[in-house]
Amino acid sequence: MNFSLALLAAVFTVNFSTMAIDKVVYGEDNRLDQFEVTDQNKLDAQMSTLAMIPKSKLTKKTENTYLADDSKIELCDGERFNKQVDVADCSGFLVEKDNKQYVVTAGHCMTSKADCYDNFWVFDYSKKSPKDDARTILEKNVYSCKRIVAQRLGRTSGEDFAVIELNREVTDRKPLEYRKRDEIQKGEQVYVIGHPSGLPSKVADGAFVRKANEWFSFSTNLDTFSGNSGSAVFNEKTGLVEGILVRGDQDYNYNPRKQCYEANNCHMNGCGGEDVFRITRILFLRDPVQD
Repeated sequence: MNFSLALLAAVFTVNFSTMAIDKVVYGEDNRLDQFEVTDQNKLDAQMSTLAMIPKSKLTKKTENTYLADDSKIELCDGERFNKQVDVADCSGFLVEKDNKQYVVTAGHCMTSKADCYDNFWVFDYSKKSPKDDARTILEKNVYSCKRIVAQRLGRTSGEDFAVIELNREVTDRKPLEYRKRDEIQKGEQVYVIGHPSGLPSKVADGAFVRKANEWFSFSTNLDTFSGNSGSAVFNEKTGLVEGILVRGDQDYNYNPRKQCYEANNCHMNGCGGEDVFRITRILFLRDPVQD
């Protein structure tokens, strides 16, 4: 777990309350834009994920659209996605409990009523084609946080989740299915969908569970970055959401010769791993028969 705020301040403009926690690339960088994804199941899942974007970064463009700020990550030439906009602070995903919809995210992304009020929750902040800059967002895909239903952020326990209610019902996409009993095992394959470094939505697969012996979380080698906090982590075999991406290793290293930042690369079994909070540990989402 790395709280390198100095590095984050140099690379991103991040609301401190979200406490964006570093992540990293393991082995080959497997992140894909929406237009590059060929697996229909993953495309369907991507439809039900959201970006948490500060209201200050979206401007009303027309009656039916918003325009995202043209802010970009200051990375070295040749770094992937260095020309893409980076307006998201966190990620989240849509679920359903007792016929009511909720968005699940990391607890450090939603710590106060101010976090609820100051941010939009946005579907389809993604690149639909190579030329799409992802800045134009349809108004129908922009939601507000109505209230925080449940939230935990435990420094010692490792709890890190939030469940929020949106300002209106989502009618054009399905909530994600999530694990409700038992536990994922070491070695099982996983993938993640979210907004690394605040970028348009990315799907990253080719990863597996490295450790699964902790009560609240398990460790993976997913390619994730700050901004991925709150991302849905899926079981590759079942398609179920296994948990919430919450923390990991250092994102970027400073190159003093080039005077810019480069992505931190680790071996598949190296560095500290990317931690995922188990969705089965969110009591609010559990079925009564489980308790």
